[in-house]
Amino acid sequence: MSDSPTTLGAAIRTFARYPSPRILAVATATLVAARSVLGEWSRADLLIPLIVLAFWPIQEWLIHVFVLHYRPFGLFGRTIDFPVPHSHRAHHADPWNLDLVFIPTHVFTYYSIPLQLFLWLKLAPTSQLAATGLAIYFVLTLHYEWVHYLVHTRYGPRSRFYDRLWRNHRLHHCKNENYWFGVTMLGGDRLLRTAPRFETVATSATCRTLGLELIDA
Repeated sequence: MSDSPTTLGAAIRTFARYPSPRILAVATATLVAARSVLGEWSRADLLIPLIVLAFWPIQEWLIHVFVLHYRPFGLFGRTIDFPVPHSHRAHHADPWNLDLVFIPTHVFTYYSIPLQLFLWLKLAPTSQLAATGLAIYFVLTLHYEWVHYLVHTRYGPRSRFYDRLWRNHRLHHCKNENYWFGVTMLGGDRLLRTAPRFETVATSATCRTLGLELIDA
C-alpha cells in the first residue's frame, strides 16, 4: 500500500484515473441532465428515490453473496466459473491492489447499463419517472464505487458515517468473509443477520482465498 493515496485530494485524483468511475460519472451526469430537461416533476419523483434507497442495501447483499462470492463448480470435467466472481476472488487475495477494486468495465457494457435502461423504461409509467429512477440508481452506483475504493486506500474517513462503512468492509476482508457484506448501506446485513459484533466472530483463515484457489478464467 506504499503508493496508496493518503489525502482526499490524492484519493480523488487516483479515483478519476480509473475507467469505472469515469463511466459512472458520465452516465450519472447524462441522466441527471436528461431528467432536468424532461421536466414535469410530480410527487412520484420523490417516491422513486425512496424505493431505490430501500432496496439498495438488499441489492448490495444479494450481489455480494450470490454473484461476487459465487463458487465455481465442476461439470463434465470442466470448471464452470465467470469473470466477475473470478475478479472478486483476486480482489480478496490482494485487497490493497487498486487495480482490482473497481467494477469491471464489461459489467456496464453488457449488464448494468442495458439492464437498468430496459427495466426502468419498461416498468416506469412515464419517461420522466424512468429518468428519475435511472439517475438515482447511477448516483448510488457512483457512490458505491467511491466508498469501496476509499476503504482500500490509506485515506482514513473523517466522518462517523463513513468510518462505520470503512470498518464494516474491512472486517469483511480482514476478519471473516462470511459476514459484513454491505458496502454503502448496512441494512441488508442487519436484516439477513450477517452483522454480528466482531468480537463474537472467529477470525477466518480464508479471507484471502474465500476457501478457493484462484482459478484461471
